[in-house]
Amino acid sequence: PLLYFTAHYHAAGSGVMITASHNPAGYNGLKITLGGEVLHGEGIQGLRRRIEQNDLVEGAGSSLPIDVADSYLRRICSEIRLERPLKVVVDAGNGMAGELAPRLFRRLGCEVHELHCQIDGRFPNHHPDPTELDNLQDLIAAVKERGADLGFAFDGDGDRIGVVDSSGKVIWPDRLLMLLAIDVLAHNPGATILFDIKCTGNLYGVIERHGGRPLMWRTGHSVVRSKMHQERALLAGELTGHLFFADRWFGVDDALYGGARLLELLARSPDSTAEQFSVLPDAVNTQEFKIPVTGEPHHLLMERLLARARFPDARPVTLDGLRLEFPSGWALLRASNTTPTLGVRFEASDQRELELIQKRIRGLILSEAPHLTLPF
Repeated sequence: PLLYFTAHYHAAGSGVMITASHNPAGYNGLKITLGGEVLHGEGIQGLRRRIEQNDLVEGAGSSLPIDVADSYLRRICSEIRLERPLKVVVDAGNGMAGELAPRLFRRLGCEVHELHCQIDGRFPNHHPDPTELDNLQDLIAAVKERGADLGFAFDGDGDRIGVVDSSGKVIWPDRLLMLLAIDVLAHNPGATILFDIKCTGNLYGVIERHGGRPLMWRTGHSVVRSKMHQERALLAGELTGHLFFADRWFGVDDALYGGARLLELLARSPDSTAEQFSVLPDAVNTQEFKIPVTGEPHHLLMERLLARARFPDARPVTLDGLRLEFPSGWALLRASNTTPTLGVRFEASDQRELELIQKRIRGLILSEAPHLTLPF
């Protein structure tokens, strides 16, 4: 979040940071933003080719160390006010959010209980990936023990969020997006709300019923952010926990700001956070299964699955991999952008329908890759 904030206010939208987020300790990477756009896809490959060919530009420059953390916190707190104090637990997973998230929420008037907020890139307690249920167990237990209103989990570099309500139930990011969309549309009727292909099908109905324009897009924070700017969407989100706000913010994925917006919204009601989330439509669904692919590039397996898939009763969506929309639910198969895995997710109207869809997709995958071990 600080990279985006600093680039936006001090460097014409351009900046670079070293990060591997929630990836294992052996990984390092660069996140680059130029003129407000994240460099991705062919832009990254073009940069790689120039480096390999030594096609470089030399020049004189300068550097100035600045600490923008306090400016960042002041900016958020000048925008957001809570109508009542809330008790929150913050689990930073020993990632970078442990430095700022507790400070931000205390400035907003919350009682904050810290969990794994000491920065340690070895991640000694659990991996800082809030999309994995195992990584949320400490947070769930702490919310129940403390009688907290809300629990927040963050990834390694603070751009993805996980949420636990007052009952200890995990509220996955696509359901968070429903509540945030209702709030944004109340003040901006007709606005476009963007979500990635992994998200619940219930988003369509919620957004349309509240006067918005739902738009599904490919997975990946850089492609979602680019599409958001192109479509002038006011809100966007991914199942991975990226939340992008162009409403009252500057169109970037910032989990700390997203947490503050959620607190502002929930503090308006005297009801518990569990009661407020319970009114949102739900479905029987799974997390995203991440299936390691060995013996061949995972993209090639995905191409074969696309060619073989024949389901007359399903509407295929091929924005990113293959989403098969059946009358009673859907299945998604896609090649990961970052690891040699096949991502698979399911949703249905009830458990029986979910299992029927899973059985059909299992047959499809094993017909092309019988050696794979499937978790469903």
